[in-house]
Amino acid sequence: MSVERRDDSTHRCQAPKRDSGRSQYLPKRFYKEAVWRAEGQAYSILLDERPVKTPCGNALILPGQELAMEIAQEWQEQGEHIDPETMPLTKLAYTAIDHVAGRKQEIIEDILSFAGSDLLCYRADGPDGLDALQKEHWDPVLNWFAASLNARFTVAVGVVHVGQPEDALSAIRDVLTVYDPFRLAALRNVTTLTGSALLAVALSIRKLSAEEAWRAAHVDEDFQISKWGEDSQAQARRAKRWTEIVASHRFDVLAAAT
Repeated sequence: MSVERRDDSTHRCQAPKRDSGRSQYLPKRFYKEAVWRAEGQAYSILLDERPVKTPCGNALILPGQELAMEIAQEWQEQGEHIDPETMPLTKLAYTAIDHVAGRKQEIIEDILSFAGSDLLCYRADGPDGLDALQKEHWDPVLNWFAASLNARFTVAVGVVHVGQPEDALSAIRDVLTVYDPFRLAALRNVTTLTGSALLAVALSIRKLSAEEAWRAAHVDEDFQISKWGEDSQAQARRAKRWTEIVASHRFDVLAAAT
């Protein structure tokens, strides 16, 4: 990504792309230029020299330069109208600042609630073949948590809830405790998109790639598609989820680079 460096630590982004045409209910673009600027050890986003604020009125202050660059690029790439759906990193930054900062422990406990009934711990008792696919994609993740973090999760057949060992949940809590609000926002988003805190953590700590986490999260769905096919609406929903997971992972990588 090319930028022009200036002495005042303000950095300009590339010219905007052509408007996509999604404009009926979108606000019009009101600025000419989006830039990022160093603010001590943090970074802000400026629209024609005016700082961006979050929906709750907080300053959009970012922890890393690369994250600031890519968020400024999202703003600069807007056409005649501002389309939030094309600004996933900005939306995650808003979430981190407005809804995660100041509620860190609450967010951690929410993620742990997923781990307490994690997708990976509930196996199918049919149809034939599905249990083998679950074992193929899920067991290596559980084995890694057991070997690396001494977090041994209980696996059950069926959907009846089984409690998880407190030691296993505490090991996940220890991982999350060191996360800042930006990384927690990304991890929580992946958790809700996949239904698995364990997959989200494994993705965040680079045990899994985004593609591997996606395949593991969709074992059951992919099995059904292989048997019965998929309609266009389901394909669209699935494509949107994938885009959100990729964006969340990118946000996490950039936030971790600070």
